[in-house]
Amino acid sequence: MDVRGVIHGFIDAIFKPPISFLDMAIERLQSVQQVTAQGIDIGQYFSVFGDLPAAWQLVVTSILISTVLLGSLLIFRSVMRMYYAVKEGVKWW
Repeated sequence: MDVRGVIHGFIDAIFKPPISFLDMAIERLQSVQQVTAQGIDIGQYFSVFGDLPAAWQLVVTSILISTVLLGSLLIFRSVMRMYYAVKEGVKWW
């Protein structure tokens, strides 16, 4: 046996499993035929509430709307605080 052949076989034995795994991953990725630019269907997540009676659906809807309203008010308050802080900083600069 040639020393070069032994070293070549040793290196092939080490790197053959990762290379075969990467080749398999490439084949899988090339065989995928899905559209990747799809929107999120929120109805799938809220379909659980569709089984509730109408009164409870209104409760859940009002809770979600109030959460969005309070969140937007908190964001507005934070933006206004930053605006007034920058205004005060420029005033004394």
